[in-house]
Amino acid sequence: MGKIVIGVVIALLAVLAGFSWLTLHWSYADGERAGYVQKFSKKGWLCKTWEGEMAMVTMPGTVAEKFQFTVRDDAVAQKLNAAVGKRMALHYEQHKWVPSSCFGDTEYFVTDVRVTE
Repeated sequence: MGKIVIGVVIALLAVLAGFSWLTLHWSYADGERAGYVQKFSKKGWLCKTWEGEMAMVTMPGTVAEKFQFTVRDDAVAQKLNAAVGKRMALHYEQHKWVPSSCFGDTEYFVTDVRVTE
């Protein structure tokens, strides 16, 4: 009976690990958003992730739409930190159903930064 319980637990952990791997490596969508990063910081109690917020302004005088994103790569985070305050384009991948906030608070993972000014 104990071997069956251990086997079920191992099988459930394997399914969870496989699902996590799939959600992190298969992107639902990818694209670019342009604007000004107004907030960017490393956050989290246990799992520290880079989280940011970009203001996207379509026309002067209009209300800015906010784009919240996560950066998992420290090199991309450094590149983004160096360009804060400048207009930039962020290339992102959208990963749905990521099972834990340890991978990021949002489903939008920024993979590249390009200054557009």
